[in-house]
Amino acid sequence: MASASEQLVANTTGFQSALLGWYRTHARVLPWRVAPSPYKTVVSEFMLQQTQVKTVLPYFARWLDVLPDFAALAAASEEQVLKLWEGLGYYSRARNLHRLAQEIVARPALPRTPAEWRELPGIGPYTAAAITSISFGASAACVDGNVVRILARLTADATPFRDSASAAKAFAPLADALLSPTDPGDHNQAMMELGATVCFRQKPLCLTCPVRTFCAAGKTGTAENFPKLAPKQMEQITVIRAWCERDGALLLHRAAADAKRFAGMHELPSAEHLALDPATVLRGELLAKKKRGITRFQITELIHRTPPPRGKLSSELVWFPLAELENVTFSGPHRRWIREILATR
Repeated sequence: MASASEQLVANTTGFQSALLGWYRTHARVLPWRVAPSPYKTVVSEFMLQQTQVKTVLPYFARWLDVLPDFAALAAASEEQVLKLWEGLGYYSRARNLHRLAQEIVARPALPRTPAEWRELPGIGPYTAAAITSISFGASAACVDGNVVRILARLTADATPFRDSASAAKAFAPLADALLSPTDPGDHNQAMMELGATVCFRQKPLCLTCPVRTFCAAGKTGTAENFPKLAPKQMEQITVIRAWCERDGALLLHRAAADAKRFAGMHELPSAEHLALDPATVLRGELLAKKKRGITRFQITELIHRTPPPRGKLSSELVWFPLAELENVTFSGPHRRWIREILATR
């Protein structure tokens, strides 16, 4: 008896027809899909890495207003690029996008194949496939977490995977086999759309799924059991931060220009930045307690009012007038925290 995967491949034409028919009727109207261009596709793919569509939308609009094409992005300063990206996180994406634009404008023509795009900064297999299939009709299947989830459920594949990356590699041949040869770009976008709007991690909308007749897990009501991914091992971290004011100015830490993360960006200084014993900072008034997750880290940040440090400060510690903080480029959610604290004064 044929496996679920073999049965699905045997019905590829029917699957493609159902998927594409649904997508062309129900696809969300997104700004990178309206009057699409390679530049819009590239910017959207970088912004959407590990970030939800609803979060990206206002950033994408502001970005296109200021930097409408590869030439404008290539000519921009890194400071301007990071300021426009501020709040989206994973800032290496912004720096890679900036470098990519500079390499693009130095070429006589846009690269058109996945292999050529993978030579550019910040471009992995998924992004290369998305850009080239959508912009140039390249026959390259996209396989990300959404697609893994769909394929695992379509085939009821109970293989245990250590992470999403290893699952994506395993499902790549099936994704290639199912890819529409005539409309690879729409096919890839349809798979992404299906994962984002129907085939949810929890409580998938199986009854309204356009490809439910092809889904082995959907037929047995076991969709939520797939894929079989090992749970992330989260590490708990606590960061003690200081709120130091003096003469209408706030003390900030600025990462070095050659830092691996957050280069040239600002944040509230930690006890370590100030060369203080954490217990000393913790004696001050607690202004805010914030929690956030970054990759495998669950971080608790405690912000305490701290007297201005004495003596000469390191070059990475800078006093900024409170009235000029809107002009500073912050990392992560620090701008939001600072605004909240100032609003309660």
